Amino acid sequence: MSHDADSNRAVGPVRLQDIKPGERARVVGYAENSAYGGELMQLGLIPGTRIELKRQAPLGDPVEISFRGFSLALRPNEAECLLLEKL
Repeated sequence: MSHDADSNRAVGPVRLQDIKPGERARVVGYAENSAYGGELMQLGLIPGTRIELKRQAPLGDPVEISFRGFSLALRPNEAECLLLEKL
């Protein structure tokens, strides 16, 4: 019996802090009662958008993501509302 890599993936959404530099993910939604979610959606981070975590500062603040042809730096408190699916 063979195991493929998809069987080891976490079930359910993950947060940006669970993604490593170079990994890709897709936005699946936002945490409820998110004060910053609306602003991220206005920037184009709508459900279905594919992102890549480009780099992370040594202490994790900020992180740089790329999507739709541009890059965006986010602080952890801004990014914690993003719900993602690893690709």
